[in-house]
Amino acid sequence: MDTSESTNEERGSEPEAPRRRGWRRWAMDTRPLRRPAYRRLWGSTVVTAVGSQLTAVAVPKQIYDITGSSAWVGAASLAGLVPLIVFALWGGAIADTMDRRKLLLITNSGIAVTSLLFWLQAFVGLGSVATLMLLLSVQQAFWGLNAPARTASIARLVPEDELPAAGALGSTVMQTGQVAGPLLAGALIPVIGLPELYLLDALALCVTVWAVYRLPALPPLGGTAVRRAGVKEIAAGFRYISGHTVLLLSFLADIVAMVLGMPRALFPQLASQTYAPYGEGLALGLLFAAIPIGAVLGGLFSGTFSRARRHGLMVIGAVVVWGVAVTGFGLSDSLWVAVAFLALAGVADMVSMVFRGAILLSAATDEMRGRMQGVFTVVVAGGPRLADVLHGTAGSAFGPRTAVAGGGLLVVAVMLALAAAVPALRRYRV
Repeated sequence: MDTSESTNEERGSEPEAPRRRGWRRWAMDTRPLRRPAYRRLWGSTVVTAVGSQLTAVAVPKQIYDITGSSAWVGAASLAGLVPLIVFALWGGAIADTMDRRKLLLITNSGIAVTSLLFWLQAFVGLGSVATLMLLLSVQQAFWGLNAPARTASIARLVPEDELPAAGALGSTVMQTGQVAGPLLAGALIPVIGLPELYLLDALALCVTVWAVYRLPALPPLGGTAVRRAGVKEIAAGFRYISGHTVLLLSFLADIVAMVLGMPRALFPQLASQTYAPYGEGLALGLLFAAIPIGAVLGGLFSGTFSRARRHGLMVIGAVVVWGVAVTGFGLSDSLWVAVAFLALAGVADMVSMVFRGAILLSAATDEMRGRMQGVFTVVVAGGPRLADVLHGTAGSAFGPRTAVAGGGLLVVAVMLALAAAVPALRRYRV
């Protein structure tokens, strides 16, 4: 079977949907869900988006209950970041050398077993921070191996013109999980207890494993030659990025937005000082929830942008809007105005994610998509953490509002300068 026939089989042969009219043009574009294989992959994400957040809440809660120290909670976050970065880069190389369905089966099973071990240690009352940090490191390593293969597989399951819609569907589910998961965890802990949160996540992952099992085989295209997945292949991925200006700029756009313009490290100080009259707890909760809520709204109305073909311009525009919104947030005295600006930033972040993801999947060849997604995972995980350091330092030196507004203005200036100096991104279209 040749490559084109194999790809058609993976995507399915659903007929084209009629052009949407009226209000349906504004609603989420669900065309990819007509593809059975993509529908299975997306359905597994729906289940685990919430389940993974239960563990994300349970681990720091258990560590704090054991130690009574937020410093240990922060150390655990760092313990999870390092293996995530290392194994995401390696996982991207592996995803380019083997059947991605098989890799997803192995890694999802590994994550499920890790969640079961989380439950076991909590159930027996082990009370060991070292064990929790070890399990977290193993879980994040499996996630790093899993994420590049999962995202790189999408381009084999849907046609190129549906990649933005598929990205919007996936990102909306993940953002919804970030809102609903912690709320559900907070409600369930007093009712069923903390150990059972881990068990619920493990059960949800069993659904994911079954959905992945039903995917078609996704072997490397272009022959059956076995390739290695070592340091040389990872380095080849970085050389590939440096040699393709559009890919390089798509990564730089995210780094600019997240490192210079993600102000979450200053939310606690702003809640206790600038927005204290509204109630510190209410202000803090709204500030953290606003960006994900905006992203979810952007996803629900992604029909307004997911069919655009000027992907490069959409990325540039989204990053600029993100910077403007963050600047407005930094200048806001009213909590509700501040939340509105952050929600607008969330919408812009959704648009940026959708089209950066589409560029990575369409501009890279299949043999490089795993490594591109590995680097993408590292950028997404590392950028906000660098922003925490930068904004925390700037907030202490210049004040939180000045640091936030200044960061937003820097995002706008740097992104526009990049777009003007290097025209490849603004000219890129699918």
